[in-house]
Amino acid sequence: MTDLVDQIVRLLDVRLLDPLEVLLDGDDAVAALRELVRRRARRWADTIRNGDDRAATMTAARLIATLYPSDRAFDPPAEWWATPLGQAVAVRAGHPWAESVSYATAGAMLGITRQGVHDLVRRGRLPRHPDGGVPSSAVRDRLRARDDHDPEETP
Repeated sequence: MTDLVDQIVRLLDVRLLDPLEVLLDGDDAVAALRELVRRRARRWADTIRNGDDRAATMTAARLIATLYPSDRAFDPPAEWWATPLGQAVAVRAGHPWAESVSYATAGAMLGITRQGVHDLVRRGRLPRHPDGGVPSSAVRDRLRARDDHDPEETP
């Protein structure tokens, strides 16, 4: 869990606290905020990893909305899914804003290639979504099943 906490703290430092420190000319309040963020990041990470599904999804959604603000739906690059936050989100919520994801995104979430996802769909191990791609929930369920059996097992 420390990797997840570290990533959350690092992102909040870079995206929120560093700019605030510049604006406030190094005010001591920023140091207090950094300490508060470190403490809260532990709680957020614990909720994402161990909280009930609703709390985990809401916490992840709040972090994503804060860290990646945009007028468009959240659509992270493939490499984001390999980060501690990306993997925690994938396991707890799938893709939080997409009912279905492309084979490439599903592969990134699962840590396999697009072709690997295609093979899983062809063999009936992942369902195909009627609108294309695969259901985000099916990717999430596959990750959860892997974690329940053997964390080292490949998807």
